[in-house]
Amino acid sequence: MASKARKTAKYIFVTGGVTSSLGKGIIASSLAKLLQARGLSVTIQKFDPYLNIDPGTMNPYEHGECYVTDDGAETDLDLGHYERFLNVRTSQANNVTTGRIYHNVITAERRGDFLGKTVQVVPHITDELKRNMLLLGQTGDYDIVITEIGGCVGDIESLPFLEAVRQVKFEMEEHNTLVIHLTLIPYLNSAGELKTKPTQHSVRMLQEAGIQPDILVCRTEHPLPYDIRKKIALFCNVQVNSVIEAMDADTIYAVPLLMLKERLDQRALYMLDIYNDKDVDLDSWKTFLSRYKNPVDSIRIGLVGKYVELHDAYKSIVESFIHAGAANECKVNIEWIHSESLTAENAVEKLESLDGVLVAPGFGERGIEGKIAAIQYVRENNIPFFGICLGMQMAVIEYARNVIGWDGAHSVEMDANTDHPVIHLMKDQKDVSNKGGTMRLGAYPCKIKKDTLASRIYGKTNISERHRHRYEFNNKYLKDFEEKGLVATGINPDNNLVEMVELPGHPFYIGVQFHPELKSTVMNPHPIFVNFVSAALTYSLQKRSVESLNTTIH
Repeated sequence: MASKARKTAKYIFVTGGVTSSLGKGIIASSLAKLLQARGLSVTIQKFDPYLNIDPGTMNPYEHGECYVTDDGAETDLDLGHYERFLNVRTSQANNVTTGRIYHNVITAERRGDFLGKTVQVVPHITDELKRNMLLLGQTGDYDIVITEIGGCVGDIESLPFLEAVRQVKFEMEEHNTLVIHLTLIPYLNSAGELKTKPTQHSVRMLQEAGIQPDILVCRTEHPLPYDIRKKIALFCNVQVNSVIEAMDADTIYAVPLLMLKERLDQRALYMLDIYNDKDVDLDSWKTFLSRYKNPVDSIRIGLVGKYVELHDAYKSIVESFIHAGAANECKVNIEWIHSESLTAENAVEKLESLDGVLVAPGFGERGIEGKIAAIQYVRENNIPFFGICLGMQMAVIEYARNVIGWDGAHSVEMDANTDHPVIHLMKDQKDVSNKGGTMRLGAYPCKIKKDTLASRIYGKTNISERHRHRYEFNNKYLKDFEEKGLVATGINPDNNLVEMVELPGHPFYIGVQFHPELKSTVMNPHPIFVNFVSAALTYSLQKRSVESLNTTIH
């Protein structure tokens, strides 16, 4: 029997110019979503020009959230967008940095792989870049691989990436590659008109690197008239129907529909010479968008964290609330609460008006007591509570101090000499000296006890969730906690680590050692978030009902 021929992937490269933060990741994700909705198999990868091997050791203020994949890769937060849009898992191969490329090349040089030759940016660095760019396309799993090039055209660090793109385009057959350049068309209020010059300069810089873009996606706050599109096409050497308008949207989830209207997917398919006569099936996406934009009710959730000044530090949590809110036809308004500003004295003032509180993940001692104060208040006042990673650990410490009576209970991360180390360093972390890529990372199994809140949430007893931590619940104290009412309801079957704790009798009180926000997508909102939002909505309705009754009586 003849073997089935492997798919030959085609490659789309997305570059950006004029300024950073134009939304290359959202445009790449939206195009991928449209192509996927036509029945094509698509994946996206991000090439970042910074020298860190990965963002795992970066401060969240520097880089926002560090996104973790099933296989334990610490990656750029754009991979979160890719997964949320496509509902397809990414991996180590989907995020590559300059640091990783240089590390690979230098390691090969030390092994003697280059046989004494002079190692140079061209061809050795560019060859390694090309090898990584084509890796996913060679698996036979994908029709199209979209590669987002981080940074801006003109950045010194981006030059090897652009050279690698130029070489791939040069070496491949016609119609096998496509370059989409994202740019900005600013509107000058004083002149009362849109200006194309920044885009012209940006394209010229790309051309200087030897790359002629095939499609221009123009970010703009105002519609692009035909004469402006024609001018851009003329001076940037593209066809007029390859000038795509990308108007600002009220939500990133509306962008695929805007790109559909602009026919970005049709243009890409035409230029890649892919025949596809399937209608774009976005019915479930439109249903989600309709529920998100037309909520029946609203709630206020407090997000207690230490990096709240930069909302991108909690990007996946914010998006998970959007998915869960739509599932409940409820708008989730997030109240950002800095844990350093919280004390036992002001907890009532800051938290009493909320419908639920999420205590966020993080590292280090700063803001810890504020998180503990928040948890004590919501536990004692029956407000729905959800703790993630460090949030779960703080719930354990709070319970140890205020219910069991161990005043000095703590995590050894913050107090190495505590009398009651209820959170301690994992065994396999004790001899770790390097910080990068050495935490407990990626997907691990968890077995849930029957007849618990966790089992009701998941509807099954065996699950898999993603991790990113060094410290764990100290099993030496497990019996003490369970005797006093805090129950471990999720356990790792391989090493007996506590994965989930909950408080029976509380309206909603759950802490998890893993990061459920990393698996929530538009099509599959995470069940813990869905149930937390539902519990917060129930709490809100009850509170309003009591307030209404009191008003009527008085």
